[in-house]
Amino acid sequence: MFKKILIANRGEIACRVIKSARKMGIKTVAVYSDADRNALHVKMADEAVHIGPPPAKQSYIVIDKILAAIKATGAEAVHPGYGFLSENKKFAEALDAAGVAFIGPPAGAIEAMGDKITSKKLAAEAGVSTVPGYMGLIGDAEEAVKISRDIGYPVMIKASAGGGGKGMRIAWSDDEAREGFQSSKNEAAASFGDDRIFIEKFVTQPRHIEIQVLADKHGNCVYVNERECSIQRRNQKVIEEAPSPFLDPETRRAMGEQAVALAKAVDYASAGTVEFIVDGDKNFYFLEMNTRLQVEHPVTELITGIDLVEQMIRVADGQKLPFAQSDIGINGWAIESRLYAEDPYRNFLPSIGRLTRYRPPAEVATGTAAVRNDTGVFEGGEISMYYDPMIAKLCTWAPTREAAIDEMRRALDGFEVEGIGHNLPFLSAVMDHPRFISGNITTAFIAEEYPDGFTGATLDDAQISRIAAAAAAMHRVAEIRRARISGRLGNHERHVGKHWVVCLAGQEIEVQIEADRAGSTVTVGGRELRVESDWTPGQSLARLTVGGAPLVLKVDEIAAGYRIRSRGADLKVYVRRPRAAELARLMPEKLPPDTSKLLLCPMPGLVVKINVSEGDEVQEGQALATVEAMKMENILRAERKGVVKKVNAEPGASLAVDDVIMEFE
Repeated sequence: MFKKILIANRGEIACRVIKSARKMGIKTVAVYSDADRNALHVKMADEAVHIGPPPAKQSYIVIDKILAAIKATGAEAVHPGYGFLSENKKFAEALDAAGVAFIGPPAGAIEAMGDKITSKKLAAEAGVSTVPGYMGLIGDAEEAVKISRDIGYPVMIKASAGGGGKGMRIAWSDDEAREGFQSSKNEAAASFGDDRIFIEKFVTQPRHIEIQVLADKHGNCVYVNERECSIQRRNQKVIEEAPSPFLDPETRRAMGEQAVALAKAVDYASAGTVEFIVDGDKNFYFLEMNTRLQVEHPVTELITGIDLVEQMIRVADGQKLPFAQSDIGINGWAIESRLYAEDPYRNFLPSIGRLTRYRPPAEVATGTAAVRNDTGVFEGGEISMYYDPMIAKLCTWAPTREAAIDEMRRALDGFEVEGIGHNLPFLSAVMDHPRFISGNITTAFIAEEYPDGFTGATLDDAQISRIAAAAAAMHRVAEIRRARISGRLGNHERHVGKHWVVCLAGQEIEVQIEADRAGSTVTVGGRELRVESDWTPGQSLARLTVGGAPLVLKVDEIAAGYRIRSRGADLKVYVRRPRAAELARLMPEKLPPDTSKLLLCPMPGLVVKINVSEGDEVQEGQALATVEAMKMENILRAERKGVVKKVNAEPGASLAVDDVIMEFE
């Protein structure tokens, strides 16, 4: 077995590989850019080598720099993680030439399957169902439009060397095909160093289900069940689960056998994933094969007990798989929620900055429940604009899907992240969504259920009553603490009253509190709710029991109340005496500034293109500028007809959130 391996990656996947290597007694080498000098994977590894400036194309995907790090440290093998060089044939060949083991498939399999165009041709030859499309090289945007018309809209425009949602666009018209082709080409070149594009039919109402395969160098290959990855946004997976709530044993077997046949056709060895699109009648079509470890691999590990990273390392060492297809079963249910540095209240735009608070839920593993958090960050660390916005992958396991969802709800409730925008509220809202709970999901779930974006979960009356009772009880504790402050005037003791008005979600709720040593009984709308908690003022997480059921709230103190976040809802909750509530109704509302004549930068990023000039008349929906952030291009469009008065930014400029790009008359 190898004594030392180098991990040619960063973030949570580098940390994940280090954990398995450490368990196997293998020393690890990390590589890092200037931006990652203090990153968690650098701290966890036994050794670390600096490889260049922050942009990936100057550091993490420069093969010569990785080879130099290998030579300097004496590493015997390299695990590429996912992204970066993980599906780069030249990298695998360079390692082979240097006598270093690649912890991944042979270069020939990478070339055949890593290239999405070639893989589709080979899949068709192997008898695997494929989606109609054009697999040849596409020269320019006009050719892309012609091909799209021939296939029939909608179409998916995809980077041949792509993955992780990069270089992908759905086009419903000629204009979108023209625009999507150029953006996909640009993203592909920036992310993978390969700007080839292909186009295929976009199947509406699809499910995205993938099969995990494992193969050794001795001709053995198995499928390790499936993962449901249909909860996606902009072709980027957000929530995954294993197994799928949709597949039956017969379809699972058919998909698995096709995946294995495809892997064997290219002499595959290592872990890989064959992705399928599945329609409502369980017809399935090959999408692509990812010749690497998938981001969502933990859910497969949780339902099978197989450490996929360990098996990849053992296969690279020439060992046989220690199990046959008949040994692989399904134990319980697992769900993964991807925590992204994306602000759901700003249309999920990337957010960067320092993690002023980062407190994941405790990891546990019992016979009835498990919580696992794969992460590459720590409290006080920074989220950089140069890389993928993923902060962590929170996973839960339980014997049933319903129980796994319950575990995920509790884990998300107890996950504290401050300092940046993040999608924890959205993840919580999905876990409570009736359609997700039913398992009736497609890749269009987010677009259909949140067509106007995410503005926070809407709580029902029972939930509002429970939060009102909790806020009143917490406020009483804070008031008593303030009343007991030292330095009081003699004979001027302050008494905390029983009657309060709680203002939240546009409602004014009168409450009455009767307290004892164990807690409080709060009367809300004629209903008594028992509130028990050990919360003290200043704590950011309140764990309470309200009405006999647990309730976890994220709490920030504000004037006359609290900012409370619970299950996807973000509320300002004011607790006032009845007279103060009466006077508060008379206060004028502070209106936000008028920005209707400004184009503001919605996220920290780099200006790639300015489409208009001063004096130009623009129409509603017209592209005004393109801003790149976290490896994704974002096209900013005019919200209404107008005339450009002034352009304040130029291509190459680095902008912060709400910087003014242009002004209108």
